[in-house]
Amino acid sequence: MKVLTPLKALCALLVGTASAAPVISAQSIIVNPVPTNLSVKVWTDRDSSGAQAPGYTPGERIRLYTSVNQDAYVYLFNVDPQGNVDLILPNKYQGGGNFLKANTTRAFPSPGDPFTFDVSTPYGLNKVLALASRTQLNLDQIASFKSQQNSFATVNVKGQQQLAQALSIVVKPVEQTSWISDTAYYTVVSPAGNTGGGSATPLLVPAPATSAPARPNPIQPAPTAKALSVQVQPTTPQPAPLPNVRDWQTTVERQGSLSAVYTEYAARLRAEGYTQTSSRQTGNHIRGEFRKGDGRATLEVKQKGSRFEIKVTRR
Repeated sequence: MKVLTPLKALCALLVGTASAAPVISAQSIIVNPVPTNLSVKVWTDRDSSGAQAPGYTPGERIRLYTSVNQDAYVYLFNVDPQGNVDLILPNKYQGGGNFLKANTTRAFPSPGDPFTFDVSTPYGLNKVLALASRTQLNLDQIASFKSQQNSFATVNVKGQQQLAQALSIVVKPVEQTSWISDTAYYTVVSPAGNTGGGSATPLLVPAPATSAPARPNPIQPAPTAKALSVQVQPTTPQPAPLPNVRDWQTTVERQGSLSAVYTEYAARLRAEGYTQTSSRQTGNHIRGEFRKGDGRATLEVKQKGSRFEIKVTRR
């Protein structure tokens, strides 16, 4: 029997690891078995830890968050209890670009996006998969857009097993240390079983049935509805363009919220063809990053009472 020296054994182990196939997991859908310094996180607006499965009742709105520690393209999928798969990101709506800068957090929908996510049946556990890659992935075999108009993609696979197998093929051409995944969970529960609208239960452990305050006229979607229902807001007039200069700033006095003012000026950048890649709020300050081809733009809005300072930087 041939005996490997410690050095040869280590090399053989590294070679075996580098060519390891993605792990298809019932819990996390798809996992990269190769160590990488790239990381991605995904969570819902009721759980920032990823270790809980917060409950939402039909008709409530949900917001998803994702972040990466390095520049990366992020792909978000929702898999409901019946195996319906939705490609959340990327999409063809304004603000639907999936490139994220390092150490930034993206809310989805982001401020200014013309739609909301409304929770609907089927009841049960949903999984949100975030797949991050340093290079763009080709999802043509998984999803397609019927037109160039505002829309979400039509997904060609059903069930997390098929999704995981398809993604295993998608990531195969990519250097294996260049992609990573994370999974968040939420549960669609009946109003009678809701425990207060914001409490989370341990993952995969059913929430105890407790009484809850009566909800006025709860929305009752059809049983065949998907767990994420997109509600598109009415079309609004095209916003006025911003001055075409590299650095521009102004101060306005008005009644309104910080987010409303930010949304107004973010829409004006989108009207120029920019896509928002990230936004972050710190106190009375919102900063957003935008891309248009090779161009970049930064929007900053600061509030001081009824005064708002707006600054746009293009580069």
